[in-house]
Amino acid sequence: MNHSDTALLELRSMLSDIDLTTDSRLPPERDLAQRLGVQRPALRKALAVLESEGQIWRHVGKGTFVGSRPTIAQGDVNAIARKTNPGEVMRTRILLEPEVAAVAALNATPAHVAEMRVCLQKSRAAPTWRQYEAWDTRLHRVIAEATQNYLLLALLDTLTAVRRTVTWGRLRTNRERPKPDHHSFGEHEEIVDAIKERDRERAREAMRRHLDHVQRNLLATA
Repeated sequence: MNHSDTALLELRSMLSDIDLTTDSRLPPERDLAQRLGVQRPALRKALAVLESEGQIWRHVGKGTFVGSRPTIAQGDVNAIARKTNPGEVMRTRILLEPEVAAVAALNATPAHVAEMRVCLQKSRAAPTWRQYEAWDTRLHRVIAEATQNYLLLALLDTLTAVRRTVTWGRLRTNRERPKPDHHSFGEHEEIVDAIKERDRERAREAMRRHLDHVQRNLLATA
């Protein structure tokens, strides 16, 4: 394993332990390299990989942050989050994301589908819930990217930012990782298959069924 791979492994482990509602900014590069025990060139390469995956984003002069680059200010996200709740967020997802999947089925490129497949593989292999959720979030964002519609992508990014702030993790039981038969694995594959086959109605309904299942599971533990 080379230095960049080591840095990437250490960063993934670190991200899996971060509470996104209170500590979404990573330490400065110098401190981060010392903390992880890696050289800064290797750290930068690892950060670039995570940024390409949508796991982090960087703002010159402000730092490196966990998650996809927001399309609205964090202050606005916080203001929205204070006025909403997990149930309302989930109902909004059900209104928006099935149509996003349908448009993705029309406009997705082979590269988009290939990246969705990577997300499926990585989510199945995730050793913790946080890493699973990071790949789950990435999959849903790639589906939005596949619409090639900036406004839809911006709306989904805003919804995702609010969802992180509302803190879905508090609604879960404390398990180390999803079970091998976790419902989302098969449901995600059905969504991606429908998008690949350009079946808009199937993609729409597969996403709706998936989110209905997520809503029942999450809100049942609230």
